[in-house]
Amino acid sequence: MADVKVLVVDDSLTMRVLISGALERIKGVTVVGAADGAAEAREMVEQYRPEVMTLDVEMPGMSGLEYLAEMMASRPMPVIMFSTRTAAGAAESIEALRLGAIDCFPKPKVAVQAELDAIIGKLGKRIKSARNADLKRTTAGTLGHARKAPPAPMNWNGRLLAIGADAANTQALFDLFQDFPANGPPTLVVQQMTEGLLTPMVEQLRERITPKVVEATDGMPVEQGTIYFAPQGDSHMVVDSWPNGKIRLLAREPVAGERPSISLLFASVAKAAGSNGLGVLVALDDEDGAAGLRAMLSGGAYAIGRNGTDFTLSKGSVSQSVAGDAIAANVLKLCGR
Repeated sequence: MADVKVLVVDDSLTMRVLISGALERIKGVTVVGAADGAAEAREMVEQYRPEVMTLDVEMPGMSGLEYLAEMMASRPMPVIMFSTRTAAGAAESIEALRLGAIDCFPKPKVAVQAELDAIIGKLGKRIKSARNADLKRTTAGTLGHARKAPPAPMNWNGRLLAIGADAANTQALFDLFQDFPANGPPTLVVQQMTEGLLTPMVEQLRERITPKVVEATDGMPVEQGTIYFAPQGDSHMVVDSWPNGKIRLLAREPVAGERPSISLLFASVAKAAGSNGLGVLVALDDEDGAAGLRAMLSGGAYAIGRNGTDFTLSKGSVSQSVAGDAIAANVLKLCGR
């Protein structure tokens, strides 16, 4: 397979050199250009046709967020953001992900190669998986905190929903949860993202959606109308029983390099809820998650997972294709009477 072509955009010459040098050391990645801002980036996009862009959040003139919003509305491209604020969980990083960026990484506090070396493995993996990013041209690519009108209440059938995602699916999660009513299905979410971004993610969701959104704690009861995000750190999130289940946080080793693990969450839902469970895997890289979906199906539950750039809804031997923008409708149908 040909190398992934990457364009680096940063107003700092030092950072352009540093990031370009780090990327060139990743096998299967080629840096085709380095731009000092949005104006030069537009020209290089036309000239070099990059497949992925790295973009600085804090640039003079047109900011990285403004340029990202422009791109996602006119010419969507997989974009990885760099920001001095991402490590602290700044709202700008979540806004970038909501606008369509596939990940956010912290810029080095000191412009030395050693700091980039610490993230080079994950950065390379994210760039290569970006080819499979499910991007869409959207007029929703604007800054702000608009809330949609509350969806109509649903008649819940008792089904427990589990979702596995990564940073690249932030926009998809916002779109999905905006269609959930206040009394929507109880929802357990493992989203794998940069340390420090979970709290601002939850805070922004609270401003935009109708259901209650919380960071899960050990022993928390799982209730209708609430979305529970697994905490970042040193534990996995599972559910102990269903119905009337509680969240349990388990201090165990990573699964497929991830903690919290999507597969462990899915497996616990399969065991606890059986046919009353529903698993949705939207993550681009299903190394952690695919085994969990298989467990859901073995337990008689429904499962929605990626099939190329689209999704497949399965139960037993029966499967059907589901477009990315139709996941919410299918989830609410499966969770309603």
